Amino acid sequence: MTQLSSPTNSLSFLDWNCYSDCAKPDPEVNGDTEKNFAELLSEELKLRENDALENQRRADMALLEAKKIASQYQKEADKCNSGMETCEQAREKAELALVAQKKVTALWELRARKKGWKEGVAKSNTQSQGKVQTS
Repeated sequence: MTQLSSPTNSLSFLDWNCYSDCAKPDPEVNGDTEKNFAELLSEELKLRENDALENQRRADMALLEAKKIASQYQKEADKCNSGMETCEQAREKAELALVAQKKVTALWELRARKKGWKEGVAKSNTQSQGKVQTS
């Protein structure tokens, strides 16, 4: 079996002080990194703000379109309701006219009966008069 050597033994040619320097923060690199990080964060925030503004603009446009369509439907509903009211008023007028006409008809029928008119006789007389006149 081969014996594994420890990292210290196999890397004996390296100066361990070099590694300890690598672990120390370099103020110049650290400053640049922080600056880059701040710039990246700033850019990310701007992008998100632009996205949010664009989303808000789209939402506002959609809301305006929805309000416009709702207004059109409301106008149509108002027209329909107005038409229904007009129709209902005309129906009521027609109903009153029919009642009045029935009263007039009943009066004429009553007068005719008082003078001897009978429903079945009138029809046959009218039919026979029509035949006589055509001959």
